[in-house]
Amino acid sequence: MDREKLKKSLEGCYITVPTMFRDPDLEVDTGATRRHVKFLLSRGINEGNAVLLAGGAAGDFSTMSFDERKMVAEAVVAEAGGRVPVAMGAQTTSTRELQRLARTAKEIGCSFIQVSCPFYFTHTEGDFYEYVVAAAEAADIGIIVYNTFWTSAGISFGMVDKLSEIPNVVGLKWATPRTDAMEFESAVSHFADRLTIIDNNLLFTMSHMMGARAFEVHLCNYWPEWGIKLLDRLNAKDYGEVQRMMVQEAMPFYHLWVEIEKGFTSGDGYLDKLCMELVGLDSSRCRPPTRDVRPLYKEKARQMMLASGVPGVIAK
Repeated sequence: MDREKLKKSLEGCYITVPTMFRDPDLEVDTGATRRHVKFLLSRGINEGNAVLLAGGAAGDFSTMSFDERKMVAEAVVAEAGGRVPVAMGAQTTSTRELQRLARTAKEIGCSFIQVSCPFYFTHTEGDFYEYVVAAAEAADIGIIVYNTFWTSAGISFGMVDKLSEIPNVVGLKWATPRTDAMEFESAVSHFADRLTIIDNNLLFTMSHMMGARAFEVHLCNYWPEWGIKLLDRLNAKDYGEVQRMMVQEAMPFYHLWVEIEKGFTSGDGYLDKLCMELVGLDSSRCRPPTRDVRPLYKEKARQMMLASGVPGVIAK
């Protein structure tokens, strides 16, 4: 494994690919998922500006069996065809399953797995360290550590330091609660030369100035050009334009997401897929227990997209 090459290939838009299901039986629809990857590639997404995450949270991993998670990742890898790197979501409550996910991801051609601290039980940092080591020992694949502090134990600065010494750990998908201790800024500024930092806190201007080189961009699923422009403007250090883009074009999406979460399962795949539907792409509801948001929010999402300047929004 070439660690520096993997770190470099992780830079750009980090795009969480939603998993498509058939309506109404909600079986996995790999054909629709492949068509979505084809759409992303046709609109400029490539190995120089993005990484695709298959079977992450927006990909409904928590409602899928192991075999379904493998099936979805295989579909994304096959359609990507080496033109853009692929990460496989590997969140699980079981170290044994994590090892199996790591081996499977390597076998099917993924470049990375995304790993978070196990949820439900309150795990310690010692538990998490051994969990990541087990994944690293299971397969020669890049590991992205994801700080999902809202569902499990948060990762401290000291634990990031320790995890960064594991050769397979090449990326840190980073978000923290906002406090006066400035945990987000502390880790980004300190570890940007050791890990590829994926900003999951929407602080793109600030994080880029401190060395972050990857950015979680949900808008890419229905507006890939937006993410490509974001990278262009960040690399040009045109931070004023980046802030305008965030406020005028991205913030309405996130405001609607927050509104939906007040009455529906917390998550992100449902709004991604609803916006995709509204530009004529394949879509579906998420699997239960998440309820279908489309009847209540389809028109509100359409108006949000029109106001944000999204191209190709279909008529009512």
